[in-house]
Amino acid sequence: MSNVITSGPEGAPITVILAHGAGAPMDSPFMNFYADGITAAGIRCVRFEFPYMTERRTLGVKKPPNTMPILVESWHGYIDAVLRNNPGTSLIVGGKSMGGRVASLLVSESGRRGTDVAGLVCLGYPFHPAGKPEKLRVEHLATMKTPTLIIQGDRDTLGNREDVSGYTLSDAITVHWLEDGDHSFKPRKKSGRTEQQNWQEGVEALLEFANARHHAR
Repeated sequence: MSNVITSGPEGAPITVILAHGAGAPMDSPFMNFYADGITAAGIRCVRFEFPYMTERRTLGVKKPPNTMPILVESWHGYIDAVLRNNPGTSLIVGGKSMGGRVASLLVSESGRRGTDVAGLVCLGYPFHPAGKPEKLRVEHLATMKTPTLIIQGDRDTLGNREDVSGYTLSDAITVHWLEDGDHSFKPRKKSGRTEQQNWQEGVEALLEFANARHHAR
């Protein structure tokens, strides 16, 4: 399958599939950091690009994200491919911002993916569009059954700690807050923290979650 980056040991007991956010590709510094951290722990990591991002890469023309049905169907295709190659793996799905949101919609559907996916990880969930806090993207999160980890910056403009405290989220969802982080987890200098520290904390939270989900199966 084109436009896929796969790293980590073949036949690994855990596989993490990560999708990119709306504006940056699968090999952005953020995505590279998370993939490197995952594979360093002996976990297989698969990254892929949605069709519009593939077109950006091949044609050099900036295109908006595909419609939601196309994004969801892309996810199904990559999950099917991973499970064909390693049917016994504990599968964690998720991604950066939009990529994680699409994955959350996928696993919230009844039936098809109920037994395929061990867990969901959202790296900076876009609870609402920028500057539009009234347009919430949380309805399906209230009834989520798949164990879910949302790693979120304290001051994320698409859902900060204060905002999220007012939302109704399923008991299956855990939110791990990164100190003073923005939507890409970058803190301000005055916080005394670095972007690298927040990224690494996020990786460690992801790995702890993935291992827990594997052992719970």
